[in-house]
Amino acid sequence: IKIMKKFIAGVLITLALVFIVRSCNDSKEDKSILEENSMLIQQEITNVSKLVVTEGHFAEVYNYKDSKELFGPLLRAEKKALVVVNADVTVAYDLSKIDFEIDEATKTVKINSIPDAEINLNPDFEYYDVTADYLNQFDAADYNKIKKTVNASLMKKVEASALRTNAENRLISELQKFYILTNSMGWRLTYQEQTIESLEGLQVIKP
Repeated sequence: IKIMKKFIAGVLITLALVFIVRSCNDSKEDKSILEENSMLIQQEITNVSKLVVTEGHFAEVYNYKDSKELFGPLLRAEKKALVVVNADVTVAYDLSKIDFEIDEATKTVKINSIPDAEINLNPDFEYYDVTADYLNQFDAADYNKIKKTVNASLMKKVEASALRTNAENRLISELQKFYILTNSMGWRLTYQEQTIESLEGLQVIKP
């Protein structure tokens, strides 16, 4: 009987040790897979982190006039110009500036913020019908004023145009890769604490 008890005790101890060893190995495997997934997600996010650029072209015709009083309101010196502007415009999102976190504990990729669009104007100015009275000549201040006014007008056009919308659509298209990757690996994607449940759900993301 004592031998049998010792034998049974030995078997139980052996089984317990085997269970513990297997549990440790399973835990190590799970941790290894988790770390591999985390590294893969990090790598894929790095691959996606590029400059998304949308290009467009705008034209502007601007009539510039300036009047200067000489010796009171009865005598004025005039100057004017017709300015034709052709501008190449780019709207870009630098995805390397995305603020995100990878939470291995909850298997979550958290997007905290998206960079604002970078709008670049490259206008080409052509001046026609430039006339000026002797006492009110064109100078650097006039050209700077024209450029400032035209640039402000172009910026308003860009903001109201399909160019800005197209750029945002391209941004969402790139961010879809985040969702597809995390979803395929059983991870969760969130934007400002809001879980993205589908590709359509990415529309909530606004720079």
